[in-house]
Amino acid sequence: MTDEEQIRALVDRWMKATAAGDIDRVLELMDEDVVFLGPGRPLMRGRDTFAKASRSMEGKVRFEGVSDIQEIKVFGDWAYLWNQLTVTTYPVDGTTPTRRSGPVLSVLRKKNGRWAIYRDANMIT
Repeated sequence: MTDEEQIRALVDRWMKATAAGDIDRVLELMDEDVVFLGPGRPLMRGRDTFAKASRSMEGKVRFEGVSDIQEIKVFGDWAYLWNQLTVTTYPVDGTTPTRRSGPVLSVLRKKNGRWAIYRDANMIT
């Protein structure tokens, strides 16, 4: 499998694990030192911080998303991924779902033969 195919597979696993509410699987897809940037919110630094935020949402919402990969460039053990993402959040209490969409730019790092999200600038609004 080429690096690009591996990265596409990572995105697919991320989307499926998120939809299934499988936080542990999502955590496996990111670097321990991951940083997430997003509009109007403080940055999220580290896998543990992501896990804590995700677990605080367990049982409250479920997510469905569609990823439209626009570009992948690989430079040795580093790569970037530009992605158009649409996410719908469904509150379990049946209130109105929220749909957000926008670009995401991710930096990936390959360690021990496996790609992981290292930095992620998520601009969905």
